[in-house]
Amino acid sequence: MTTAVKICGITRINDALAAARLGAYAIGFVFHAKSPRNIAPERAAEIIRGLPPFVTTVGLFVNADARAVARVLEQVPLNLLQFHGEETPEFCRQAHVPYIKAVRVRAGLDLLQYAQLYSAARGLLLDAFVEGAHGGTGTAFDWSLIPRELPLPVILSGGLNPDNVADAIRRVRPPAVDVSSGVEASPGIKDPRKIAAFMKEVRSADV
Repeated sequence: MTTAVKICGITRINDALAAARLGAYAIGFVFHAKSPRNIAPERAAEIIRGLPPFVTTVGLFVNADARAVARVLEQVPLNLLQFHGEETPEFCRQAHVPYIKAVRVRAGLDLLQYAQLYSAARGLLLDAFVEGAHGGTGTAFDWSLIPRELPLPVILSGGLNPDNVADAIRRVRPPAVDVSSGVEASPGIKDPRKIAAFMKEVRSADV
């Protein structure tokens, strides 16, 4: 099975087009003011208008209130929401848009219980636990903490880059991987050469 790739933290149209051209299945926009990859809704909408067809658009939120999520959805045609904070299952469902739930993995966390709690999610995005941060840290976690039989599809994230993504895919066999800082020149600015190298390693692991 081909591993789908999501390039997150897009802030520029050229980066979005490069990701799509190089084979990314999805691109992500961060709607979180504290992130260096934060993007204004009107700018995200402009980028999406320039995308080719069949690219999934994902909006990332961190502990936003319902009105803030609704305001973004009024302006931005998102296919999928990604909740990256401590949002409840009820909160995640209320927008009536398909969603994935991010979880910061650390020893002692019961991922099977977490998956049951968020059973309405389209998948679990597994990221590294870093105190005070909600993603985009460039930190990997111990992949052996992932149960073999999770009841939800896994989107593997956390510190992935061209040097380790092939090994990660071979060991975890996730349906999808998510990358942000691992293909950047600086926060929010993607490097097309790194995206190309990342995609090449993903495809090599799929063989």
